[in-house]
Amino acid sequence: MEPVAALELRSVDLQSAGNNKGHHTQEMGVEQLILRRGQLFSLQLSFNRPCQPHSDHITFVAETGPEPSELLGTRAKFLLTQAGLGDIWKVSDFTVDSTFLQVSLFTPASAVIGHYTLKLEIAQSQGRSVTYPLGTFTLLFNPWSTEDDVYLPSEALLQEYVMRDYGFVYKGHEGFITSWPWNYGQFEKDILDICFEILNKSLYFLRNPAKDCSQRNDVVYVCRVVSAMINSNDDSGVLQGNWGEDYSRGISPLQWNGSVAILRQWSAQGGQPVKYGQCWVFASVMCTVMRCLGVPTRVVSNFHSAHNTDGNLTIDTYYDRNAEMLPTQKRDKVWNFHVWNECWMIRKDLPPGYNGWQVLDPTPQQTSSGLFCCGPASVKAIREGDVHLAYDTPFVFAEVNADEVIWLSEDGEAREILAHNTRSIGKEISTKMVGSDQRQDITRSYKYPEGSPEERSVFMKASRKMLGQERASSFLLDLLGSAAFKAQPAQLQLYLARAPVWGQDLLLTLHVRRVRDSAHPWGTIRLEVRFCAQALLHRGSTREPLWKQAVHLDLDFGKEIHWPLLLPYTNYRNKLTDEKLIRVSGIAKVEETGWSMLVLKDLSLEPPYLSIEVSKRAEVGKALKVHIALTNTLAVALSTCTMVLEGSGLINGQITEDLGTLKSGDTLQIQLDLYPSKAGPRQLQVLISSNEVKEIKGYRDIFVAAAAAP
Repeated sequence: MEPVAALELRSVDLQSAGNNKGHHTQEMGVEQLILRRGQLFSLQLSFNRPCQPHSDHITFVAETGPEPSELLGTRAKFLLTQAGLGDIWKVSDFTVDSTFLQVSLFTPASAVIGHYTLKLEIAQSQGRSVTYPLGTFTLLFNPWSTEDDVYLPSEALLQEYVMRDYGFVYKGHEGFITSWPWNYGQFEKDILDICFEILNKSLYFLRNPAKDCSQRNDVVYVCRVVSAMINSNDDSGVLQGNWGEDYSRGISPLQWNGSVAILRQWSAQGGQPVKYGQCWVFASVMCTVMRCLGVPTRVVSNFHSAHNTDGNLTIDTYYDRNAEMLPTQKRDKVWNFHVWNECWMIRKDLPPGYNGWQVLDPTPQQTSSGLFCCGPASVKAIREGDVHLAYDTPFVFAEVNADEVIWLSEDGEAREILAHNTRSIGKEISTKMVGSDQRQDITRSYKYPEGSPEERSVFMKASRKMLGQERASSFLLDLLGSAAFKAQPAQLQLYLARAPVWGQDLLLTLHVRRVRDSAHPWGTIRLEVRFCAQALLHRGSTREPLWKQAVHLDLDFGKEIHWPLLLPYTNYRNKLTDEKLIRVSGIAKVEETGWSMLVLKDLSLEPPYLSIEVSKRAEVGKALKVHIALTNTLAVALSTCTMVLEGSGLINGQITEDLGTLKSGDTLQIQLDLYPSKAGPRQLQVLISSNEVKEIKGYRDIFVAAAAAP
């Protein structure tokens, strides 16, 4: 009987196309094998002779990280014929067909994510073995697997929060919320590699690469690393924040259309931070990274968001007698809006009941365990006031629940409480609706209805945990005894008489109504109302006054006055920030009592409207006609206009074009052809910037049909 020839590997087929489709990674391409953990994948091996499974000793080896180790979970070794039970690396099934071996391999749902090498060891005589490289693959989190910590049991939610590569960020202020289209582009070429490059440039990896890689099976750990790496405060993070007004050394945060250009620039520069980002840019880039890694993620906007660094659950704001909002050295502020992320996961590190959406915030605000990162903080824990639970729950609780105390200041001292607002912080908490371009209000996920017994009970519960029993009680007693709770003899309200458009005079109306109070229940009162308008910065502070006015009103009981106010364009023309926000404030002094009342109105000035039209049918590889029109409805010319187009699956990278000057009343017409590269729902984002208005944005949803069969 002739001896059997030694088994030799001839070829390998990783079957990337079929595997990637089954693992929902085909959008990333089919050239590389990209898998999700906790799921079978198949490959075909070809040998020099038929394989004899029980006499040919075949072992598979999967390795990741710089120092693969079975002890650390970064190396796995498993036999072809070894029956394996449970959540382990194993061969699930195999079939022999002549010289071919078809194998189904299983990766555990608790496996480390990362780039892997796969090898085959064939034992030979005298204890020797031959090792063959089979290839490489990338392993990601798997929200389709019931055993994975990121499992999300809804296909509609999976399509939105993992597979959707575009969306919206909500900006402005609570009374005028604008939707800002964003290209996440998590499936674009090279983005996956850049995401792991981000992990490999973190301080955790640099300090101990083997340990860092071994912890990448834990979604909580990975989220915290990414949260720290999106900003550059501690490390070679992706984005450098800039909340000033000089962006000459980089790009204004308002001029980004999506994450792809930012991530590619960061990688091309060898990990040098990209200039510049603000909260919505940080959160949108983190959304790209987390969706790419397989974690269901969404972008959330919180309007009138508290930045409470001292943990006392109050934000103090100061005005003078002329209604001017005063600068303060305190870091505590009320931001017009703030944007963060929510990631979906099981929290095995917390008691039962806190799974689901978790807040992660990559904007550098304060340190957590020594690094500028925030979260994950359970949304359920925030709603219930369980601020003792990890991570950074007290900070996020304050962002949506802090009280705002507004003071009248004279000679540098706080003299009188103008308002104690228990309901003004954490308004209109918003995210994109599933399967729709509409905005979804998720405020009820974060807190009980304002003013309800449950809401105040939760606030007191959190106060006691954050301040201690005595401080929490004395603080509230101080406020309850203040003048802010005395009945006022009039009600004041500011409202717009017409839509506020940049480049036009602004018309407002002061509505004053006399009501009964204890000091002057019936008689006439005299009010002196002083108004002030200031440019409002995103982080809650203001510039110098740009307009002032004073009026005197005599008000009889039961009477109402509607007083018109005109804020001329010439007053604010060169005084606003790029975001075009104005705060109009008024302080009314009651001459009979000396008490003061405050009225506020924030204005977001509307830019010109951008029109985008496309041909009726879009098909992969076929010309798609796009028509863009912009009419300058402003009273001034728009100079140095530039246009940037972006859209994953529609455009490779960006299309940029200089447009020159657009005179007042003129219309700009642009026509071009795009050649879509991917089928399915897509979004075209268009941004036109000028010296005068930095953000004229528009978008168009486009469904791209697959290429017709030849």
